[in-house]
Amino acid sequence: MRATVQRVSSAAVSAGEGHRAEIGPGLLVYLGVATDDTEQDARFLADKVRHLRIFNDQAGQLNRSLVDVGGAVLVVSAFTLLGDARKGRRPAYVAAAEPQRANELYERFCETLEQENQEVRRGVFRAYMQVESTNDGPVCILLDSRKLF
Repeated sequence: MRATVQRVSSAAVSAGEGHRAEIGPGLLVYLGVATDDTEQDARFLADKVRHLRIFNDQAGQLNRSLVDVGGAVLVVSAFTLLGDARKGRRPAYVAAAEPQRANELYERFCETLEQENQEVRRGVFRAYMQVESTNDGPVCILLDSRKLF
């Protein structure tokens, strides 16, 4: 499971007519699920996101986590995080999980955060979405549940 985590002062996602989710200060998380991911990957990554120390303390150091600052999380599914562009010019997405399994683990990731009293907003799985964000810093971190990077 992979995530791009962006510290934001605000973020919003729209999908089709009527769906809009938005947050104030917190994290925008693009989440990609791989074919061999499990619930353990979802729980590991949710815990990592929640406790990642990427918010400034009083001295301006990146020492505070989402838990410390009380921020929200906007989670957007993004199978493209599993794209392999090492060969040729068109990424291959064979490492991305099938939609049903990907959605299950996407939901597990979100539910794990919510079970820890974390405010979570979601995009719409498998939908074309418009994502707006105001990056704070910018601070952008890449995470992989298999610790590949």
